[in-house]
Formats: sequence, structure tokens, C-alpha cells
Amino acid sequence: MSQPTGSKVALVTGAGSGIGRAIALALAREGFSLTLVGRRSDPLRETARLAAPATYEMAVVDLATADACRAAVEACVACFGRLDVLVNNAGIGVLRPIGQTSPELVEDSYRLNALAPAWTTLAAWPHFERQKAGCVVNISSMASFDPFPGFFAYAGSKAAVNLQAASIAKEGAAIGVRAFAVAPGAVETAMLRASFDLAALPAEQALDPSAVARVVLDCISGVHDRYNGRTIPVLPESAKAGYRGWIRDHPPITP
Repeated sequence: MSQPTGSKVALVTGAGSGIGRAIALALAREGFSLTLVGRRSDPLRETARLAAPATYEMAVVDLATADACRAAVEACVACFGRLDVLVNNAGIGVLRPIGQTSPELVEDSYRLNALAPAWTTLAAWPHFERQKAGCVVNISSMASFDPFPGFFAYAGSKAAVNLQAASIAKEGAAIGVRAFAVAPGAVETAMLRASFDLAALPAEQALDPSAVARVVLDCISGVHDRYNGRTIPVLPESAKAGYRGWIRDHPPITP
């Protein structure tokens, strides 16, 4: 599809549902052209329908390999001629005690949550260098600071993207590239409810995906440039009591 004149281009992984869909829709409302990345075409088509009339490209890929991540980025640039914003959102979070955690679960968690964002960043970097501009937003988690029991693989893999954002911001300063890690607490998604029912985690303690999307959009637009290279905790007021000791030194954003 052709890119509207003057439109910026964003690539969003895991765009078929949850936080990724909310981010894609928020970017569409701001006039971005979108590359929607996910493993299944039907959810991506639904995101595209909801994002109408935004111009979009779909990349139906499994981001489990460096080649697949590179293919998604190259499909975006081939379609639109540039890439302005990379949102690394795709991820998995399986609640499993350490004693029941398999090597395969650890590998799967790190491959999608940590390696895929690194691989997409590597693929995007030459285009950022050519453009002398770019923005990377990694979707992290409060688990990377304060892991809930059972999140051994998930928390460790999410912590990696925090340091990736710091590295990108430092090296990217010379070419106009900014980077952020956005670390929400519980977010009302299918992935959350696969691990926690309403009795274990009431709905009022969970963020709506659109709240996370607003923080991501503010990172992209420059509102949160003081956090460039940093990890931004995002919590609803109702959940702050559980982090009272921790947030004295790490003030979160409340959307």
C-alpha cells in the first residue's frame, strides 16, 4: 500500500490483540501508517479494520528467529519507504513455579520477550541511521522490577528489554534515536486472565490496554523525553499500595 504524504510509519509487534492492538489504534488516530505484526492473520485484520482509515501493511510472522524479525522490518520499509517508530510488544507470560519450569519455557520466554526485540532493533537500525531519526518503545513489565512468584522466566526476559532501551538511547543519541521501556503492572488482557482470575487479581487493579497505549504515544510524541533511555513504571492508583516501598524510589506514571 502507498504511504500518505507526510505520514510517519510505525511497526507494532503483537498487534493482533491486547496492548499491541491498543497501541496500533492509538497510532492510527495520530495519522501513522502501520505495519501490524503477529502470528495470525485474522486478529491482525481485525486490528486493521478497527484502525480504519489508517494505511497499513500486515506481516504475518513468528518472531522466534532473527530472520523472521528482519523480514517484518524489511516488509515495512519495502511498503512505506521508511520506519519511524518500532514498538516491541509481542511477548508471552506463563505463570510457573521455578520447580515446574522447563528449559523449553525459559527458552521460549527469552526468545520472544528478549531476543525478538533485540533482533527487530538490529534490523531497524540501518534505517534509523539513514533517516537520522527513530524511536523504539519496548513493552516491559513491573515484573522486571518486582516479580510475582511464578514469573521466573517472564520477569528475567522482560528485564532484558529495559537495558536494551538504555543502550539504544545511549548509542542512538548521535543519530537522533530515542528509546523507552514501558513497564505496566497488570493489564486487562487474555494473557493476564490465563494466569490470574478475578478472585486473585480484581479488575480494578488492572490497567486497560488503552492506558498503556497513551503512555507509549506520549513517549513517541516527546512528552516523556525526560525518560529517554529509562524504564517507565505504569500503575493504576488502586495497585500502588502493593508497591508502596518500591515506588518511593521509582515514581510510576498513572495514566
